[in-house]
Amino acid sequence: MKKAILFLTLSLSALATFSCREAEDKEKETVIVKEVEVERPAEREGILERTAKKVDQEVNKEIDQEIDNIGDDNK
Repeated sequence: MKKAILFLTLSLSALATFSCREAEDKEKETVIVKEVEVERPAEREGILERTAKKVDQEVNKEIDQEIDNIGDDNK
């Protein structure tokens, strides 16, 4: 009787082990991964420096306009 129970237990465990495996597909999926490196300039400036540059550009535009107005004597 012990042999029958042992045989039954082994056969059930083998059946459970092999029946849970996934069936192998004949077609294999191919995954292509393309790595691209993008060069970006490193921003080493803080927010104050960036804001100061924008303000400087605006001030320079205003100064240039005033210089043009002063130097425009031909009108």
